[in-house]
Amino acid sequence: MAFAIKAEIRDLGAEDFTFVAQKTMYGGKHVTEGAIIFLFASENEGGQGLFARGIVTSAEPIASKQEIVRQPPRVSIAVRRTALAQRPLGRRELKHLGNWHDGQPGTELNFKFYRQATNKIVGITDDAATFLDQFFWNHMPTSG
Repeated sequence: MAFAIKAEIRDLGAEDFTFVAQKTMYGGKHVTEGAIIFLFASENEGGQGLFARGIVTSAEPIASKQEIVRQPPRVSIAVRRTALAQRPLGRRELKHLGNWHDGQPGTELNFKFYRQATNKIVGITDDAATFLDQFFWNHMPTSG
């Protein structure tokens, strides 16, 4: 399984990223070391959407706080960038994909990232990973 993260990212040129106590949804809590992850710079913080693909170099679940009701699982991860996106993909490009049941990989991403616009780590299908791979020149398939 591949993953995607939408987060505030200030240095898009960095090779290594650390994300502390990130909210997870849609299977994002299962992210593990060695997983492929697509990085989206959150438009909520002035980002541009998809900008890189990477490998998770460490993943550590964060214990839930007892006093918070319905707290989504959180994970801290480190990522090594392996490729930069060569075409834009963000809220603007995905906005028209609003039929949540059409089965398109772009619709999956629109639903998981932009229906509820909070930053988060999500699990994505093999179809969505293959779709995202098309945004990189040095195409390296993420699914077998």
